[in-house]
Amino acid sequence: MTQMGAQGFSRRALLGGAGAGLAVGAIGGAVGGRAAASPGPAAAPGTGAAAVPFHGPRQAGIVEPAQARVHLAAFDLAPAAGREQLRTLLRIWSATAARLTRGEPADGHENQIALDAGPCSLTVTFGFGATLFDKAGLADRRPEALAPLPAFPGDALDPARGDGDLWLQIGADDALVAFHALRVLQRQAAGLAVPRWQMAGFGRTPGATARPTTGRNLMGQVDGTNNPKPDDPDFAAKVFATGPAWLAGGSYAVVRRIRMLLDDWENQPTDRQERVIGRRKSDGAPLSGGPGAGETTPVDLAATGPDGTLAIAPDAHVRVAAPASNGGAAMLRRGFSYQDGLLADGSPDAGLLFVAFQADPARGFVPVQRRLARGDGLSRFLRHEASGLYAVPPGAPEGGYVGQQLLEG
Repeated sequence: MTQMGAQGFSRRALLGGAGAGLAVGAIGGAVGGRAAASPGPAAAPGTGAAAVPFHGPRQAGIVEPAQARVHLAAFDLAPAAGREQLRTLLRIWSATAARLTRGEPADGHENQIALDAGPCSLTVTFGFGATLFDKAGLADRRPEALAPLPAFPGDALDPARGDGDLWLQIGADDALVAFHALRVLQRQAAGLAVPRWQMAGFGRTPGATARPTTGRNLMGQVDGTNNPKPDDPDFAAKVFATGPAWLAGGSYAVVRRIRMLLDDWENQPTDRQERVIGRRKSDGAPLSGGPGAGETTPVDLAATGPDGTLAIAPDAHVRVAAPASNGGAAMLRRGFSYQDGLLADGSPDAGLLFVAFQADPARGFVPVQRRLARGDGLSRFLRHEASGLYAVPPGAPEGGYVGQQLLEG
């Protein structure tokens, strides 16, 4: 009931799966969107019992609502591993993910961390980095769209925290459930793949607000308004790949670790922050909408104020990132906040784990990020510190495993 089947999107995906967002280079959509809850700190009814099927035509973790917790991780094949070892690993991982998403214990390396918890909307999403194909003897099957991302002005990327042969996105509405899945899968990879990097993030917890609402990022901005919606006529064309054959129905994931310069940002008055973004901070309404506008009021990039100047500044984030400013380029953003303590200068090491799914990075992330890097006023408050690009295969049928079309097709 969560994945897009052959006849369309599920009710769960339609009601909450798309999320929304203020834009690619900086702000992704960490969304609420499950059943309404009563005000107060209590968890939403059924949070622990909510289950997202692992098997299906699409991998879970793309159109579903972003969960409260996420682990992103990359692995490299072990030095002696090749195609057969990769097949073994993906079979093990797929079988384990299927069990864990049903709330069942793992077959191997079960550690009882989440023994008394339900599935908590757990999803496990797999992606393949460009370097995997040579190591597994599959260079002739590497998609052209998996070419390395170009360098962007202002990037300060740490290679040790980017790329990788295999990528995992593990999301759940309970922190122990998410960590349990990561730990089990990591131990099952022993001898076949070695960890390259890991990052942990968080979003809004179901039941934390009186009604389902678009979440906020660490800058305090409503974050996720303009994401594509599954019922948009061109949603699939923007998000899901059509080829090569083994990838048809899959997607491409761009992952960026984006540190927010929160001390600098929080020293700006609220009206200045709003001009940088192009939306009111209180409710996410566009500055072009007038007093009665709400978050979903369409942005009017031509609107002017009483003094004749543009209501949304030329370098406002929503203007620079808008599809209308980028030849229609768009992607499905599924971002999470992160906080990793303090840097040496005392500033917070915190920001956004940006994940964006798209049919083709050359028509999605790349043109938008180029424009953002050149002219987005928000860029002064951000540092892009890690990056990765991965081909995300379609889902696995019952009895199959993710990547089977690539390895056995």
